[in-house]
Amino acid sequence: MEHKEYLPRIIDSTVRLYLSTFGAVCIEGPKWCGKTWTSIHHSRSRVFLSDPVGNFQNRRLAEISPDLILEGDKPRLIDEWQEFPPLWDAVRHAVDQSPEKGQFILTGSSTPPHKGILHSGAGRIAKLRMRPMSLFESGDSSGRVSLQDLCQGHITPCFTGDVDLRHLAELILRGGWPEILGLPLEKAVQYTLNCLDAIIDDDAFRLDGIKRNTAKMRLLLRSLARNESTAVSNRALKNDIRDADAEDIDVETIAGYLDIFERVFVTDNQLPFSEGPLSSVRRKKAVKRHLADPSFACALLQITTSKALIDDLDTFAFLFEALCERDLKIYAESFGGRLYHYQDYKNRQIDAVIALPGGQWCAFEIALGASEIDAAACKLLKLQKSLQQDEKGKPMSVMCVICGMASAAYQRPDGVFVVPVTALKN
Repeated sequence: MEHKEYLPRIIDSTVRLYLSTFGAVCIEGPKWCGKTWTSIHHSRSRVFLSDPVGNFQNRRLAEISPDLILEGDKPRLIDEWQEFPPLWDAVRHAVDQSPEKGQFILTGSSTPPHKGILHSGAGRIAKLRMRPMSLFESGDSSGRVSLQDLCQGHITPCFTGDVDLRHLAELILRGGWPEILGLPLEKAVQYTLNCLDAIIDDDAFRLDGIKRNTAKMRLLLRSLARNESTAVSNRALKNDIRDADAEDIDVETIAGYLDIFERVFVTDNQLPFSEGPLSSVRRKKAVKRHLADPSFACALLQITTSKALIDDLDTFAFLFEALCERDLKIYAESFGGRLYHYQDYKNRQIDAVIALPGGQWCAFEIALGASEIDAAACKLLKLQKSLQQDEKGKPMSVMCVICGMASAAYQRPDGVFVVPVTALKN
């Protein structure tokens, strides 16, 4: 790939930082999210272990003589290193032999079992999680509002333009896959379906050589799609499969399949917020379920047109929330923030919490329609008041409603910010 064809990614600055700090960088994430393109952009030589040329000669060479795979101008890209896991230790050993930084870039679309890997690589090989494109990266957000500035309480009020509901639906259906930017929607949807089939039918087996029941894996993925953006338990997933598909999967099998999905980066769950600011409140520990991209959920639920999504506004709202939280996670991690969700035993919830390195935390509610902004803002203000007066907790430093159908970014008189997701960047 020529560098002139490369679409810049938000993770680029972190890759450069890590290459100047560590001996090697491992970029992980779902297939087709752009790991290879980004790594090529930052490398000076490369080898592709999944290349079928010569009956997979690169993989065979790695098995015979790993040192030859490491030879080349630095940074040296080793794409899909998990095809031969002992390469991890070979890279770690090579890094140990030289103080030079940025020697290798590894990419991986799955996490192999620890068998065959002798050392974690801590301090030598830094890991980075890459995700599908955010709206700003794909050119579907104007970037008029910086999340980093917003988390410091700064915003320049501006009109951001009208948003069409059909267009929002199409952004969810298409997803953030670089390969399909500019394709007609029907082709983009077919691409996502094929991606899921490849993961289920091939990647899950290649992960550890264990043959699994792919029909049950699909049932579980469909249940995750039905429960996108919720904190559903494993047992609730079991009951959902029984009720929706008249099939039964035991909880242990569900737990095993969820681990597989995490290792092939099909899921990207949102952890619960449990930091000091709310230490006096009993909080729930459940993760918020997310597939790696909301387009996966559409494909699994056989939603293939914007009209089908608009006709089911409840599902639309959950998938819009997933879209926003995908982007919030990408943007926040670029400046050291971490994305969580909040839920306590008083039935109070916050859609998204960004924890900042200095201990501050920012709360975000997500609203598809402009008519929902007032209720979302009131919800944030009510929790803020409770934390300050009743529970003596550390208050939110910023409260914000991320919305779909809004035409301006501004701060309300009550202090709550309102920002359309199509105007947001890191």
